Amino acid sequence: MGCGAWGQRQDSPGRDTSQSSGRPHPARAPPGARPCSPKHFGRDAMVCVCNATYCDTLDPVVLPAPGAYVKYESSKAGKRLERSQGSFQHSLRAPGLLLMLDVSVLYQRVKGFGGSLSDAAALNILGLSQPAQDNLLCSYFSEYGIEYNLVRLPMACSDFSVRPYSYDDVPYDYELKHFSLAEEDVKMKIPLLHRASAMSRRPLALYASPWTAPAWIKSNRDVRGTGTLRGRAGDKCHKTWANYFIKFLDEYAKHNVSFWAVTVQNEPRARNPTFPQFPTISFTAEQQRDFIVHDLGPALARSPHRTRLLILDDQRTHLPQWAETVLGNSTAAGYVAGVAVHWYLDGIVSATCSLGVTHKLFPDHFLLYTEACNGFLSRQFSVALGCWERGERYSHSILTVLNHFVTGWTDWNLALDLQGGPNWVKNYVDSPVIVDSSKDVFYKQPMFYHLGHFSKFIPEGSRRVGLRSIHQNPSCPLERVAFLRPDGAVVLVVLNRSSWDVPFGICDPSVGVIEAISPANSIQTYLWRQQ
Repeated sequence: MGCGAWGQRQDSPGRDTSQSSGRPHPARAPPGARPCSPKHFGRDAMVCVCNATYCDTLDPVVLPAPGAYVKYESSKAGKRLERSQGSFQHSLRAPGLLLMLDVSVLYQRVKGFGGSLSDAAALNILGLSQPAQDNLLCSYFSEYGIEYNLVRLPMACSDFSVRPYSYDDVPYDYELKHFSLAEEDVKMKIPLLHRASAMSRRPLALYASPWTAPAWIKSNRDVRGTGTLRGRAGDKCHKTWANYFIKFLDEYAKHNVSFWAVTVQNEPRARNPTFPQFPTISFTAEQQRDFIVHDLGPALARSPHRTRLLILDDQRTHLPQWAETVLGNSTAAGYVAGVAVHWYLDGIVSATCSLGVTHKLFPDHFLLYTEACNGFLSRQFSVALGCWERGERYSHSILTVLNHFVTGWTDWNLALDLQGGPNWVKNYVDSPVIVDSSKDVFYKQPMFYHLGHFSKFIPEGSRRVGLRSIHQNPSCPLERVAFLRPDGAVVLVVLNRSSWDVPFGICDPSVGVIEAISPANSIQTYLWRQQ
């Protein structure tokens, strides 16, 4: 699968100022890279416009020569993953902040970064012309884009569908003889997954999350709204629901789509009086534990699928207690690979008290952020085109959780419309890509580029490494994280959410030092070889 209009190559504008002595200089974009086509929606609110004939691109990542580094920068002032390069030096004038790398200190291994292919996302992508669709998919998945490797899929409907449904709406079909994938799967999501996979040089890791069971298994007898599973763990309803997972994996496998993982339930503690029809199954931690022990764990273990199991898939306010209840049971812990976390209530509890403590208690079970979006519960501004601050919220979250042992971060909908939908519950939110199908265009928001500063440069298998800061100014606003890639290169991401420029230094003892500036409201990714 090609990348549509991207076959027409051109250099992005830029001036080569390579005379400097080791300071970064703007480099002409290598063949293939194409600059953002900007559109403003008010002061400092800028998107990059893509259509059937043009879309901004990046070149594949190429490691710089030994002793050199490359830098990618995005900023509120208008840069979007702008590439520059420079050389390490042997001495450094005293900066306000010095970042000291220590690759001998190794932390968690990265799983990856990505987004969710909801029904709404699929509808919006397919609402574009074929060349524009290719440009959108390439923007996310190809080596000319930001190279997502994680994709989350709802099992049957979510609120981001155009209708409530399950895969077996025939009452009391405990044998699941009438189980079948929906048109949303067969005609939309599966073909898009095949296209995305064909564009990607990285293997895509797919994972699925259920929102609701068939009405006849739920206590409220309705796909819509909140209900528990009828009965108790080990009974006919719970066995049927566990087998529903296996049927889902079986049917997708018939289309040559396999899943790396499933989560037990999307937001099992969701209580949303604003949207009472929001589809969900309620579990306590004890109920989830027992369902895993008696039903879902054994069903997955018996199946031919090598699909991993993630618990929680809800807010970190439930940690570490949820993990203690489920993983404290050795049988349940044996079936579970990791803990899935959503970002919506992160402000209520610190990362240290939730993520950090959970990792300390259960170091063999990974932590993965599985859902995040801006604009939730905002009836006025669900979609804020060009909003830089919403991008900063993403990168601030990613930096914070990566520094607290999280292995990856998954955005919510890959693409939404101008309203922030479709959504049959009317629970509209924002997305890194907003589609205007009436004009056959899509807008790449600042959130898209903030995610790209991580997803493109920190591949699966990278390890977080030691990064010590030496401050002259204790109130220095820079947020940062460093990784050692599988190819031996180092990646350093630096975020400046302040309204002033911040000078700083980077020291890699094996290579040298970099004298740098983090501009106001900017994010930078540095990449270099270890020597």
